[in-house]
Amino acid sequence: MSATAGIAVPGGPGAVLTEVAAVAGRRLRHLRRAPGRFIGITLNPLVSILVLGYLFQSSITIPGGGDYQEYLFAGAALQVGLAGVGPTAIAVASDRQGGLIDRFRSLPISRASVLFGHTCADFLVGLVGLVVVTAVGLLLGWRPHAGPLQVLAGFGLLAAFLYVMLWVGVLLGMVLHSLESIDSLAPLIAVVFPFLSNAFLSEQNLPGWLVPVAAWNPISAVATACRQLWGNPVTTGTGFPSEHPGIVVLVTLAALFAATTWISLRRYRGRS
Repeated sequence: MSATAGIAVPGGPGAVLTEVAAVAGRRLRHLRRAPGRFIGITLNPLVSILVLGYLFQSSITIPGGGDYQEYLFAGAALQVGLAGVGPTAIAVASDRQGGLIDRFRSLPISRASVLFGHTCADFLVGLVGLVVVTAVGLLLGWRPHAGPLQVLAGFGLLAAFLYVMLWVGVLLGMVLHSLESIDSLAPLIAVVFPFLSNAFLSEQNLPGWLVPVAAWNPISAVATACRQLWGNPVTTGTGFPSEHPGIVVLVTLAALFAATTWISLRRYRGRS
């Protein structure tokens, strides 16, 4: 009989929530000792707002007119979610390589609570980062032109995108075998993907070969949906993604969340 055979495994949603909160609390205490990670998730969005939206605003035009700072904000805010992929992946990989994941597996707790605890803690940090980026955007001229419910819906969409991206980080942390690989890949996700979308420039201003890539990039759909909800300038595009960004966002985020959680939890349960 194993050492844990006589230990009753906690059951019920309340027990799982308690376990998730305990793991999230551990992660938050660790982040409090490493504030550089918070700086990391806000640096790229703030640089985009300051450099593109403030310094180069007069040299960038939006087809159909409109204020570029208001167009840019949705794309810059999305970077908070993308920048969170790397820190989450590194945290999961470090716990896995250090043996902490295996120690968690030996405890009578829900297997899912460990990974959900990681994402919940990083989600709270990401929300704080989003508040900071929004405050800077407001200071530099971004304004929503819609009702309170639509504005909240736009930020709710950003929050959903942020959380799904954290699960992308969990998956990377579970499948990549070296922290160096994560350090190399995470910046590419945070920097390259927005430039392959309409986050900073409209599709009409992109090279012809890049237009279909940007049109089907989920980041473009999220940015367009947020702009529509906030009443900010929206550039017209052709094809289903540009005409129905809300549907593309819902399907993409749901599929990505289902895939990343299933694969990550399967990898977690399958570790010996």
